[in-house]
Amino acid sequence: MQTIVETNLPFKLKNRGKVRDVYDLEDKLLMIATDRISVFDVILPTTIPYKGIILTQLSNFWFNKTKNIIDNHIIVDDFNLMPSHVKKFSELKGRSVLIKKAEPLLVECVVRGYITGSAWNAYKNGEAICGIKLPEGLVESDKLPEPLFTPTTKAVTGHDEAITEEQMRKQFGEELTDTLKNASLDIYNFAEKEARKKGIIIADTKFEFGVLNGNVILIDELLTPDSSRFWPADSYKPGGSQKSFDKQFVRDFATGIGWNKTPPAPEVPEDVVKETTKKYIEAYEKITGKKFVF
Repeated sequence: MQTIVETNLPFKLKNRGKVRDVYDLEDKLLMIATDRISVFDVILPTTIPYKGIILTQLSNFWFNKTKNIIDNHIIVDDFNLMPSHVKKFSELKGRSVLIKKAEPLLVECVVRGYITGSAWNAYKNGEAICGIKLPEGLVESDKLPEPLFTPTTKAVTGHDEAITEEQMRKQFGEELTDTLKNASLDIYNFAEKEARKKGIIIADTKFEFGVLNGNVILIDELLTPDSSRFWPADSYKPGGSQKSFDKQFVRDFATGIGWNKTPPAPEVPEDVVKETTKKYIEAYEKITGKKFVF
């Protein structure tokens, strides 16, 4: 069973995030998805086997599907086409991509099609969602009248914080905010319809963008179980929490044992790890229509 916690390669390490390691190859970047998993912005000590491969391949699938909506950072997503000095590290197969050196924009562009998670908690308390007042009478997991654009800060450490669209406009300007909002909603609406055909509801998701040569492009990951809530359409029933294909299973374990969401994080039991791997694989296979073989 292939598991990678971190990559120690003879290249210049640019960044080690919660899941991804990024190396600087001068004119481009090498991005590698490990099998680390984080919940509530804390990296857990337990890994999820094959997770990095699934995230990479699912992102590649969606990057290819949405490139007519907005350009993205992918240069090479086929390991066989990688430079020889990268290909010699066979453990990177399936979990690595060469990407453009864009300047990341420090905002997470969240789109919500259904009311769940933190949005549901805020709604129950009578609060607006990122400054947006929702109609009365919604129940947990209800489909929203229309998808909401609810940005958050992109925290280097600690938790991301919700901001209003007005706050985002003050920080990034009208034109850039409009570009990010419109691209986010367009991608979500397209992907939601595509996933529905495969029996999956994308309840919400987040996008990240960067600027390259004055143009906004899509970066990081795209529509994966780490960045989205995936629900099985055949069991969807508003009025409570839903079954999921994402890391909600690990979140539920962590909250169920009373963890206070601050380090140190708890070890994840083997049965939870196996079930999470199974859910990630199932999401990949349903969305792509391909058998996961590694």
